[in-house]
Amino acid sequence: MCFSATASFSAGVVLAIIGVATFKKVKHSSQIMFAAIPLIFAVQQSAEGVLWLSLPNPAYLATQVSFTYIFLFFAQVVWPIWVPVAILLLEEEAGRKRMGRYLVAAGLIVGVYFAWCLIRYPVKADIVGYHIAYTLDFPPSLRKYGIVLYALATVVSPFFSPIKRIWMLGLAILISYIISAMFYEHYILSVWCFFASIISIAVYAIMTEMDRNYTAGKSLYAAPMPVFKVQKLKNKK
Repeated sequence: MCFSATASFSAGVVLAIIGVATFKKVKHSSQIMFAAIPLIFAVQQSAEGVLWLSLPNPAYLATQVSFTYIFLFFAQVVWPIWVPVAILLLEEEAGRKRMGRYLVAAGLIVGVYFAWCLIRYPVKADIVGYHIAYTLDFPPSLRKYGIVLYALATVVSPFFSPIKRIWMLGLAILISYIISAMFYEHYILSVWCFFASIISIAVYAIMTEMDRNYTAGKSLYAAPMPVFKVQKLKNKK
């Protein structure tokens, strides 16, 4: 989160409230990972709030290092794995699950790669004006592949799901990433997560739709089951 410690901690509180409200919509264990997204964002933003407080004071070097890694772990390792897995668990159709597994594989590859980079190469966080800049000394030759796989896992996977309104999550992530890349190129990791509230509201809206459909006994999917499949099921009876 850019701006200040107050902004980060305030965002953490708001995200926690959204997260609790989202969790109340859970009706099945398959929805838990998806509903947990706002709560994970809350933890991530709180971690950056600690960075805002500790970075100006050299006496808190151990805290600075620890929370830099905590923030980057969520930003670069957790999200590309968590998002596609959470969506895959919601899927019921075999064909969609197959595509979802490919996207999970992409997320696992980039998540494991970034985890290895965090262990192998030095990272640093600095306050620059009203932003926190993260310096990552990762191999530049593989950076573009990491970006592509990260996008596949976090942005593309919601658009491939037929679940009602889940495209809102992909759109929120995509727009926030584009804005961050265009206007805050050097602070993209920090500023992109500023949009966590918007992304979390999208998750809440999707879970609300799921809750409404579940209560009404309706399908979670945007398209109804094809007629020939319904007839085939009736014939089996």
